[in-house]
Amino acid sequence: MKDWRTLVGVAGELAITVGVLLLLFVVWELGFVAVVDGRSQAGDVSALEQQFGGPHRSGPVVPTTTPRASVTATVAPATSVVPQEGELFAILRIPRLGGPTWAKPVYQGTSLDLLAKGLGHYTGTQLPGEVGNVAIAGHRAGHGNPLIDIDAIQPGDVMVIETREAYLVYRATRHEIVEPDRLDVLAPVPEHPGETPTERSFTLTSCNPRYGSSQRWIVFASFVERIPHEQGLPAGLLADPATKA
Repeated sequence: MKDWRTLVGVAGELAITVGVLLLLFVVWELGFVAVVDGRSQAGDVSALEQQFGGPHRSGPVVPTTTPRASVTATVAPATSVVPQEGELFAILRIPRLGGPTWAKPVYQGTSLDLLAKGLGHYTGTQLPGEVGNVAIAGHRAGHGNPLIDIDAIQPGDVMVIETREAYLVYRATRHEIVEPDRLDVLAPVPEHPGETPTERSFTLTSCNPRYGSSQRWIVFASFVERIPHEQGLPAGLLADPATKA
């Protein structure tokens, strides 16, 4: 009986030790490592902004002095050259997730090594600004926690994809939680594979629940306008919606 109790006691202590170690690992991965990765991603954004040039930088947005016209169906895509696999080619800005300074780098491709560096554009989906569906993925927890608050995005929220040529402005319309094999959300007409697209859409995907990956959290958005990069973003477009009355 004594040996049995001793064995149970040792097993209990081991379980507690393992639990503490797992907790420390989570704190390390989602805390310290996330800060380091987040700073690295911010550096990539800053470097890409310098390459793009134009009036927008990492600080507050600037007013637009040139009148802007609505985009027609014949507008050119936001990037004239298809990026190479692994190429950093765009910046995603979602003020709901952190105000006017929230910005994440977007790479071409969704391999694990690319998603460890930021967000990834699904190869085979449309480019920003094209008719069809531009789809982007990112980790929710880990690797900088880029989309940890994706569930905070609300219908009407601004989502801007910045490329060398232009700012593509979209607004969120709805979200859906799906199984990991629901690839139809990436179709040119989201959730309607085989249909010919006539509109410009944006689909953002991440894991669900927040610290798991058994499902996918999908945000769908519709195109609003294309703003030439040299024109700059209008003041207030990236204002944090959470601060509005």
